[in-house]
Amino acid sequence: MQMRLLAAVLVGLVAVTVVTSVGAVRLLDRSGRRWGDVLRARLVMGVPWGTLVVICFVLSIYLFVQDGVSDWHRPVVIPYRAWSYFYPLGMLTAPFSHANEGHLVGNLAGALVAAPIAEYAWGHYPTDRGSESFSSWRRNPWIRALVIFPLAVIAVGIATSYFALGAVIGFSGVVYAFAGFAIVRYPITTLLALTSTQGALLTVYRAINQPIFVATARASPPSPPSWATIAIQGHALGFLIGFCCAAVLFQRRGERSNPVRLWIALILFAFAKSLWQIYWFRGSDTYVLYRGLGVVVVTTLAVVATLAVVSSDRPLLPQSVRRRLETRSPSGSIRRIVDLGVPSASVQSGGSASDSPVDSRSNSGGDSSAVTPGDTAPGTRVRELVLGTRDRHEAIRTPERASGEATTRSALASMTRRETAFLAIVVVLALISGPAVPFNIFVLEDDSSPGEESITVEGYSITYAEDVENELISFVDISMFGEDTAVETSGVIVSNSDRNIWDDPVSADRLAFSGQSTIHVGGPGWRESVTAFRRGWSATGGETAYQIWLQRSGETARHVFTSEPKQTNVQLAGNNVTVLPEDGAFYLVVEDIDDGSTESVRIPGEDGTFEAGGVTFERDGGRIYGEVDETRVQVASRERYNR
Repeated sequence: MQMRLLAAVLVGLVAVTVVTSVGAVRLLDRSGRRWGDVLRARLVMGVPWGTLVVICFVLSIYLFVQDGVSDWHRPVVIPYRAWSYFYPLGMLTAPFSHANEGHLVGNLAGALVAAPIAEYAWGHYPTDRGSESFSSWRRNPWIRALVIFPLAVIAVGIATSYFALGAVIGFSGVVYAFAGFAIVRYPITTLLALTSTQGALLTVYRAINQPIFVATARASPPSPPSWATIAIQGHALGFLIGFCCAAVLFQRRGERSNPVRLWIALILFAFAKSLWQIYWFRGSDTYVLYRGLGVVVVTTLAVVATLAVVSSDRPLLPQSVRRRLETRSPSGSIRRIVDLGVPSASVQSGGSASDSPVDSRSNSGGDSSAVTPGDTAPGTRVRELVLGTRDRHEAIRTPERASGEATTRSALASMTRRETAFLAIVVVLALISGPAVPFNIFVLEDDSSPGEESITVEGYSITYAEDVENELISFVDISMFGEDTAVETSGVIVSNSDRNIWDDPVSADRLAFSGQSTIHVGGPGWRESVTAFRRGWSATGGETAYQIWLQRSGETARHVFTSEPKQTNVQLAGNNVTVLPEDGAFYLVVEDIDDGSTESVRIPGEDGTFEAGGVTFERDGGRIYGEVDETRVQVASRERYNR
């Protein structure tokens, strides 16, 4: 009771101190311009309405679609991942769904600090010269705030879902798009907001939600490194989408940032948000981090991105190169060589060729073998190909093709330095998003459940298997830099051929650590829980023999997996002792070393003695001892778990 009272008091103090701190700074601000005036200059009533609509939308997905309203900490996750292009529900809901409460709060905190900056930079009021608010629906500030901005956010979210690599879930791709958009116009503000303000906001939230937190030292289950749990490709994809949109928009408006500030913000943001962490999953809980490559990529792209925004509009190519591309004419030396060595059509027909004095003198008297119009004189084709007149003749016959080629050459010749850098960013964006396409056309076969026994729940098949191919990763066969997509996995596996779902939500190591784990499956409007149990006996000096059961809520547990027998390093009266798991029970097998004869006995569920092969065994709690001629040694112990 006292702890609850103290917690309530602390919550009130946190709220009061935060509000008082903000109010005090506001009173001390002598800049002359009120904060409200600054906000109202670009936002309707000074409020980022679009951000609030988006936050409410994401929160409603978690509460009502993922059923977070029933269990705030354990929503339904599996059906709302981006599994395949052939599973639209997952592709459309994944960018707005979350794995748990912590995942949701972290992304909403990021959105609360980044989205208002992006919305402010975009503005609710039209910025075109001569345009007025409310002159059309696109210039209506309320429509821009409550409709256009949220729809743009949803479109970006769906894009990050369709071009992200793997079965992603979470709003973080959109949060990074906010950051990429805002950093172009307000680089330092965005950097501070997402590296400092976000952390402060999360700390205040946790202080209010749980003002007193008690932790004890305990073992942790095997888990991948933190960088291997982050969708780095999805984050980079979202950031570049937002960056490209902002670069185009603010270029049209004629607004540019300070290059030094922009470069500093880009490179520090990339390092702070771990965009340099390029990694690959090797399988069997092994991950590869390409740290050096990531640093090189980030530092290079920071420079290119800065140039894409603030570089000059001067042409990239020198004037001489541009003139060649536009005219496509050969050099003067080549023209003179051709003129001296190849007779022209006009000379052979008796006319004077002003650009070929040698031929003119030798044919001043005319020639009866004149070339009629439409014919090709000897050497004319060579001359046309070398000097470019052939293309002009082709242009007469195919003006569309010639016009297209000329337009392409002209575009390349007139390309500015800023446009070249921006094109490089677009190419990087394509390279990042392109590999996701073959993975996202994943189609699951009907009989893809790898386990011998499974539980079926409304189309979901839940089983346990070890050392099986990860069908989601191995769907596309790629080998590069010593790595490939032929990845094996072990643990609880959930599959659904109707939804193209294949997932391993609980690894074998994690289940061995905890002894049991619950998996939630479902869909819009329903959920079911299936719990996996592991029980085993560890052979002295050896490994653990174990079995796996799956239990659907309200039903009897089903036995689905049995490990190999495990032999102890103990010999009793010339006998080896082995722990044998079989049909949901455990046995001790006593094998005579000389003749190979065996005798087994079931391990009893309670303390007591039992015999096999002339050896007396005793179960004492979670240990089993073998006794021969007054010699008593431990042969097995029950596997212990950390829950």
